[in-house]
Amino acid sequence: MSARALASVLWMVLLAPWRLWHRADAGCSEERRCCPGRDPSCASTGWRMDRVYGTCFCDEACRLTGDCCYDYSQACPALPCIVGEWSHWSGCAEQCKPNLRMRRRYVKQEPKNGGEPCPLLEEKSGCLEYLTYQGQDCGHEYVPAFITTSEYSKERKRQAVSPLWSSDTEEAGYCVEFKTESLSHHCTVENRPYARWMQYLREGYTVCVACQPPAMNTGNHRCSGDGLGADGNKVLHWQAVGNLRCQGTWKKVRQVEQCSCPVVHSFIFT
Repeated sequence: MSARALASVLWMVLLAPWRLWHRADAGCSEERRCCPGRDPSCASTGWRMDRVYGTCFCDEACRLTGDCCYDYSQACPALPCIVGEWSHWSGCAEQCKPNLRMRRRYVKQEPKNGGEPCPLLEEKSGCLEYLTYQGQDCGHEYVPAFITTSEYSKERKRQAVSPLWSSDTEEAGYCVEFKTESLSHHCTVENRPYARWMQYLREGYTVCVACQPPAMNTGNHRCSGDGLGADGNKVLHWQAVGNLRCQGTWKKVRQVEQCSCPVVHSFIFT
């Protein structure tokens, strides 16, 4: 064998281990592969992250299956989802009745290589508009009436009244009769001394609720939740002050000047 041939054989022998090592070291960088999702064809041969030699993968799913190539994290770094700022809240979907408003934000960078997924992109919230597009008042019938025992009106009379309600301008007030439709069980089990009046609330009874200062609005001389404009078929809501879990519904019967219900069925707006 000539010297040239012998040198060539020796070079091949020396080169063989390097080739084997280079092949064993192959991975995502060598193949220049980073694939989304689960892609069986996105593979290489080399050491895996679990220290097993053989077929390894460069797709996003390899993180879950544990068969990523050893250099996956370096060759395919995880990029999180990036979103923009929230938009302003929209107006209510409808005027004058309970509805929803909405705000959104948009994706600026999609997640890659198993990066953190995108957060919520849309939020909704309850709302109630009190003005029509023409600027007219509306929606007040959906506001619950906050009530308490009529005995509290005696305490009001003993207290100093706001200057806005001087003796010269004070309104006499009015009374609204309602027929109760439903109530929560929290009313009947109430036994605290200051809240025992709630025990007398019953379904199907007519109750009287007085509108007096200072509960009366100084602008329109009305009490919130009095059912203004509601007919006898409109279901309205009420809540008891002192235990907001004591609540229910009623229908407006009529408005009168003075209340005439029994004391246990007489209340005031607060």
